Amino acid sequence: MATEVTNNAPVITEKEKDTKEEAAVDNGPTKEDAPAVTEKAEEKTEEKKTEPTPPKPTAHKANFEKDIVYLYQFSRTPLLPSTSPYCLKVETWLRLAGVKYENVDHKAKFRSKKGQLPFVELNGEEIADSTFIIKDLSEKFNKDLDSALTAEQRVVSHAMISMVENHLSWVLLWWRAKYPDSVIKGYHVNLQNALNTRLPNPILNFCYKLTSGRKGMKKAKAHGIGVHSQEEIIEFGKNDLRVLSDLLSDRPFFFGDEPTLLDVVAFSNLAQLNFIDKEVAHPLRDAMNDSFPNLVGLVSRIKERAFHDWDDICTTLDLNAHLPKPPKETKEAKETKEGTGPAEKQPLPDEPEKGKGDEKEKELEKEPEEKKEKEPEDK
Repeated sequence: MATEVTNNAPVITEKEKDTKEEAAVDNGPTKEDAPAVTEKAEEKTEEKKTEPTPPKPTAHKANFEKDIVYLYQFSRTPLLPSTSPYCLKVETWLRLAGVKYENVDHKAKFRSKKGQLPFVELNGEEIADSTFIIKDLSEKFNKDLDSALTAEQRVVSHAMISMVENHLSWVLLWWRAKYPDSVIKGYHVNLQNALNTRLPNPILNFCYKLTSGRKGMKKAKAHGIGVHSQEEIIEFGKNDLRVLSDLLSDRPFFFGDEPTLLDVVAFSNLAQLNFIDKEVAHPLRDAMNDSFPNLVGLVSRIKERAFHDWDDICTTLDLNAHLPKPPKETKEAKETKEGTGPAEKQPLPDEPEKGKGDEKEKELEKEPEEKKEKEPEDK
């Protein structure tokens, strides 16, 4: 019987080949492919390393000057440089400290990263919140209004500033939220100019009353002061005024003959009361005038020392009334520049042009002399 010779090597069918290839694909790269995959992974890692870092957020003021403070705050009003005690606080401090600054006319469109006004930009960097603004600028420019205070006076100053900004200031905010119409009338606010919009003031005033009143009352209630009655809130305010008046006594400023940070904070809040139009009722303004005249005197002294241009500010609403203005061009020069007006007037037919009349006179004078010289030649 013939024996069949068999081959020990396994026979792989085409179907099995396809199955193995599919399995290789599913299981990922083989050992032979591993170096190529590693190289690709290294290339991706290198690409990630060389990716450029995202640019830092740029300042609103792109063409800033070195060491000039750019202040972002609300617009002026005819009665007060700022209706925000915090904006007025920063600007008053800048003036008393002698730090060079410039207001940016942003029509109240910008806010800090914290969503607040005021904020400043210094050398392309933003500083937000009035407390941190003054702290950082004091260190940067070595301008500390409290440098002469004793340790005990600094404690008193800190406590009084906290009372004003965390209590009295909220009494003022509650009044504004409760009577938004009185805010517009009391400070002669022109929202159309302040916001640089063409919308008529009646519409803007209506929107302001609706939004400001609702938001303000929500904040006052969240703070806690808004849950009290009107009589209780006014009593809170009178108590704060009494404490400030007792501390000030008969001194020009709280700690002597020179203003400190407490004077700045007190002024920026008391001015909000003192300069409300007399035709608008406000019980705390009346109480300050009747019972605490030394506080009215403090407001006047800070105003005279820091805002010698107060009247100019309130009349022109100029944010930078403190900066020197370029020399004014004469009317004729301006008309010449624009290409209109008398400077561009064309001469009449019988009117000699300026400069040419002089030339004609010189020619007439020269004519007799030329004739005399020519006569012998003609002869």
